[in-house]
Amino acid sequence: MGVELAYTDAVARATDGLYAKVAGVIPAVEWPVHAPLIAAINRLKREKNAVILAHNYMTPEIFHCVGDFAGDSLALAREAARTDARVIVQAGVHFMAETSKILSPEKTVLIPDMRAGCSLASSITGADVRLLKQKYPGLPVVTYVNTSAEVKAESDICCTSGNAVKVVEEIARQFGTDTVIMIPDKYLARNVAAQTGVKVITWEGACEVHERFTAQQIRDYRAAHPGIVVLAHPECPPEVVAEADFAGSTAAMIGYVGSHKPERVVMITECSMSDNVAADNPGTAFIRPCNLCPHMKRITLEGILHSLQTMTQEVTIDPVIAARAKAPIDRMLAVKV
Repeated sequence: MGVELAYTDAVARATDGLYAKVAGVIPAVEWPVHAPLIAAINRLKREKNAVILAHNYMTPEIFHCVGDFAGDSLALAREAARTDARVIVQAGVHFMAETSKILSPEKTVLIPDMRAGCSLASSITGADVRLLKQKYPGLPVVTYVNTSAEVKAESDICCTSGNAVKVVEEIARQFGTDTVIMIPDKYLARNVAAQTGVKVITWEGACEVHERFTAQQIRDYRAAHPGIVVLAHPECPPEVVAEADFAGSTAAMIGYVGSHKPERVVMITECSMSDNVAADNPGTAFIRPCNLCPHMKRITLEGILHSLQTMTQEVTIDPVIAARAKAPIDRMLAVKV
């Protein structure tokens, strides 16, 4: 393996084109460490008919250099449903890998590190949802995709940060109600309620990355960088979203930078995303608030390579739960945004 992973002329030839993409965010001195792993991973993908689904919070060497499909959780869910590959490697967290398995049960779904979890997913259980439904009978349950399969199985429809407003409006219309249960992210629920007028019954869950941002931090960024454009994720507290120039999913923030081309921008979300977007937008200066997701950062090139070499760790779901969870995911995917 040591010979295989040396930075040889062959590795350089295979990866130089990829480095050109990330040269602005990965120092040249680091590339000889990444390149042999990247070359080995890309070779194994071809040999094993595998694809890597890379979330926007992956580091640039994963996102730009080994990811076959990159995006937010909604985009990756759609790719999981349509890919013809035999193997899916989820470069993201565990609930994403579960979603891929639910949508592609016949495929082998791997996650490089089973410890790559999510504070939102761990904040609520299927039993909690059943109790909520008993307390509020007849109300539809809108469940964020950042949840386990057993929680999705108790839901009427799923949503992502990118389609939450449309999903809530649609399900409220279908049920003929002005109130929905929206779990588990209390901040996303409150931000959606403010945009829709639909009342939400929330759960006390929060993203451990986004809840650390404060409105004062936003004001400090503006004071330090006059004219800066502030983009915030809707998992942030409402007072943070209120201070931003634009709030939206990771995909929406990427789209904003690409279309508006701000001179200077700060993305109020997980730190690595700024590096990934900066690689595609060299004319924009990014101020980087470095709140890292410890779970996303468990996914590494070394872990992805080991996962493909050994075909571990495989994600499995009880077929009964998977079948029940698929229905609300399918309803989400049917909503046009």
